[in-house]
Amino acid sequence: MQTFQQHHIDLPTGVTLDVVAEGSPENPPVILLHGFPESHRTWRHIIPDLARDHFVIAPDQRGYARSSKPEGVENYTPDRIVADLLALADHFGIDRFTLVGHDWGGAIAWMAALQHPDRIARLVIVNAPHPFVFQKSLFDDMAQREASQYITAFRNTDLEAHIDRIGLSAFFDGSFMKHTDFDRIADEKPVYLDQWGQPGALTAMLNWYRASAVQVPAMDETPDRPAFLDAPFPPITQDTLVIWGLGDKALLPSQLEGLDTLVPGMTLVKVDAGHFVPWENPQGVIDAFRAWEAGAAR
Repeated sequence: MQTFQQHHIDLPTGVTLDVVAEGSPENPPVILLHGFPESHRTWRHIIPDLARDHFVIAPDQRGYARSSKPEGVENYTPDRIVADLLALADHFGIDRFTLVGHDWGGAIAWMAALQHPDRIARLVIVNAPHPFVFQKSLFDDMAQREASQYITAFRNTDLEAHIDRIGLSAFFDGSFMKHTDFDRIADEKPVYLDQWGQPGALTAMLNWYRASAVQVPAMDETPDRPAFLDAPFPPITQDTLVIWGLGDKALLPSQLEGLDTLVPGMTLVKVDAGHFVPWENPQGVIDAFRAWEAGAAR
């Protein structure tokens, strides 16, 4: 099992994050952001390759594994997590960097790129929906709305009690087995159970969903449409690589529709994988990144 040394880093945002830092600080910096319900180990097969010629930073984000887990949903709003990201870059003396995000890490990456183009030099998104496209699809695409009903379940404050009753192992089997083959992650199961079993971890991870402003209508609901869906949305100004596993059952291919107009500098690479692309098809991610970086994918 590939393991990495982690550093405990106190940030001025009030949290301490466990952080992997691999490669020479003299090389171009890349920050990797994981999603739910993972950790830096999302990138376990990718970090060694990138670290050959990049300075690679991969945190366990707030609420995950043994990083800080502040109490209260309000501590997991995206702006606080973006602040962690920028503070982490500051800690290493990094001004501009390439930002890579998967799942919730990708949501934070989209937001950071939109709000801080002075810091985010380039952007890589791996199966993480653009905020405009995602919210629009939850109103206009019933298949995506149905696939996203789990978000409402995760926001239910009774969920932790349910998980306590069935046990973490059963929750692991019920959550991951819908999205990947067990053989692909069997060796990692003890790692997940250890991380999820840290005091406060389940609530902290679920608070990312509870703090999000994304509206997920019920299947039989016709709520008022958010005003921003009918107004101009700012474009992503960075060169952006979008890597998409077409077998994703949670985020459907409709998430790619209209994305090119919102991301003018986009390179799209479709790969054979489900939702958890970085460990289901790490070579596909590495190949796409290397080709894009070299300009060969354009």
